[in-house]
Amino acid sequence: METVTIVGNYNNSVGTSDAASQGSVTSNLIVNRPALRTGELLEFVPGMIVTQHSGDGKANQYFLRGTNLDHGTDFATYVDGMPVNMRSHAHGQGYSDLNFLLPELVQRIDYKKGTYFADEGDFASAGAAHIRLVDSLPQGIASLSLGSYGYQRAVLANSLAAVNGTLLYGLELNRNNGPWDNPEGVRKYSGLLRYSQGNHEDGFDITAMAYTNNWNSSDQIPLRAVQSGLIDRYGAIDPTDGGRSSRYSLSYALHKRNQLGQFEFDAYAVQSALELFSNFTYYLNDPVNGDQFNQSEYRRMLGFNMSQAWDKQLAGLEMQNRIGLQVRYDKLSPVGIYNTLAQQRISTIRQDEVKESSAGLYAENIIQWLPKLRTVAGVRYDAYRFDVNSSVAGDSGKVSDHIVSPKLSLIFGPWDKTEYFINYGTGFHSNDARGTTQTRLPDGGASNPVTPLVKTRGGELGVRTEIIPGLQSSLALWRLDIDSELLFVGDAGETEPSRASRRTGIEWNNHYIAAPWLLFDLDLAISRARYTQYDPVGAYIPGSLDKVASFGVTVTDIGRWYGGVQLRYFGPRPLIEDGSVRSASTTLAYARIGYKIAPRTRLTLDAFNLFNKQASDIDYYYQSRLRGETADGANDIHFHPVEPRALRLTLTHNF
Repeated sequence: METVTIVGNYNNSVGTSDAASQGSVTSNLIVNRPALRTGELLEFVPGMIVTQHSGDGKANQYFLRGTNLDHGTDFATYVDGMPVNMRSHAHGQGYSDLNFLLPELVQRIDYKKGTYFADEGDFASAGAAHIRLVDSLPQGIASLSLGSYGYQRAVLANSLAAVNGTLLYGLELNRNNGPWDNPEGVRKYSGLLRYSQGNHEDGFDITAMAYTNNWNSSDQIPLRAVQSGLIDRYGAIDPTDGGRSSRYSLSYALHKRNQLGQFEFDAYAVQSALELFSNFTYYLNDPVNGDQFNQSEYRRMLGFNMSQAWDKQLAGLEMQNRIGLQVRYDKLSPVGIYNTLAQQRISTIRQDEVKESSAGLYAENIIQWLPKLRTVAGVRYDAYRFDVNSSVAGDSGKVSDHIVSPKLSLIFGPWDKTEYFINYGTGFHSNDARGTTQTRLPDGGASNPVTPLVKTRGGELGVRTEIIPGLQSSLALWRLDIDSELLFVGDAGETEPSRASRRTGIEWNNHYIAAPWLLFDLDLAISRARYTQYDPVGAYIPGSLDKVASFGVTVTDIGRWYGGVQLRYFGPRPLIEDGSVRSASTTLAYARIGYKIAPRTRLTLDAFNLFNKQASDIDYYYQSRLRGETADGANDIHFHPVEPRALRLTLTHNF
């Protein structure tokens, strides 16, 4: 019988982090928990909810710490040092599309929350996740999945010795129609090739990745259209919505022990493209052709990160220091938005050439003042330059901005296998470059430029304990202030700056190894989100999530059998500022049962939405117009339904 070693789902033991809300997800959890979509990798971060309001080729919707992060505005995501968040993006600021990843090649996910970490810059105010890929595989992977609604997926991956190092490759082909009346028609191809030498302290790797996807969108639909019988829950008002995306990257990472300490350097080049066709308001603006629009971009991104860490003693005190530099350059040529009919452009709303560059310099100092007290003090300086050449007269220009962000953490203990944390820091998120130079709207109206870099401030009190054998438990009380929200605007399909806000909350995360073959995970989060600047329309922040719960059971080895169940709940959200319209809550269950046919061959059955709940992935409230309605249309809830129960059967062979 195959021997299975269990080290737990999370590596969050006492002494491994500088905040109660910081931690790492191990590959054990990633491979043992079913995921409906690739983007649900981020749902392994405790308290994170990942949903979708459109086709599965598009970046997901993310919720964390009372924040509707849209497609990634205040949550920074990296893959081996490469930033995933796309700034000045055609569809949404901070757009984070993880569809290019192969989950089988993820080694771990290191996550942080809050503004307390000197090495985290843009988009990281609510948190950040660093996804680390494997350099090698213990065995090759060949898998084939078949499932409900035309789901098909094939994966082939392996590593082999090559020229004093290791060559890793991975390929994925994916097809999916989904439950939609207008089949989604996903056609996805992903590939990875990596050469590596050495290890993560003294070694390097070179990685090439490629990804393309085509799909028909299953955008949110108006509630009144379903209630009247015009369409059913899985129907579409505009069946020509859809998209195409691609991403190609080449990256290099070096880890080197030198005379000072640890030196790290990584560099990346990314070329990506997106064509997205959406229609959120149907016939409100154009009763003849409809309101479909095309958000389009072609992007080249270059950047590098470097850091040097060293140990030192000062007056007998142990000290660790680190300095780092992060540089990034994005060129969008072009990025545009166009009026379309059945994906054919009929007019240009605006088209821009954008160049955006940034440099972030940070320093961090750790001092062990007493056996039970250490401090982590840091500061970072970020400078940005925006260069916009716009088709709209008056919207071209160049703007520069900079911001300083100090950080401080105090860590006490451990006493009785328990640590205590006090964290505070400031951070920021950047705004879309086009907004920083905008003085005219596409319709000719006047506009004021937005603040390029928006300050955020956060604090946290936390505790982490292992006083109960087998249980890792953490509790965090946190607060996050943002000088300007980014608010979704339905008729434009974009976000726009809004008022300042404050969020507070509590998180309780628990990971328990009851037996070598039985693991439990329980995460609970409650938050409160309000605008802090008065406006008679109200203080609620639309889309802000106030309750999250996740419970998982993983069975790793009962003879030839293994499996698990995952239950997640996300509570109701206010959809308008006065709180009078709210979404319903959503509770979903996923389940897995697996059987080892042979030591290297296994069969797995995954069930999604196990109890076939009728609920929403996401809800919005805005004005739209259907055919036959008055010119003003109607204000209504627009929702994207969760998919009905679906089964997927996967045959995996290791070679």
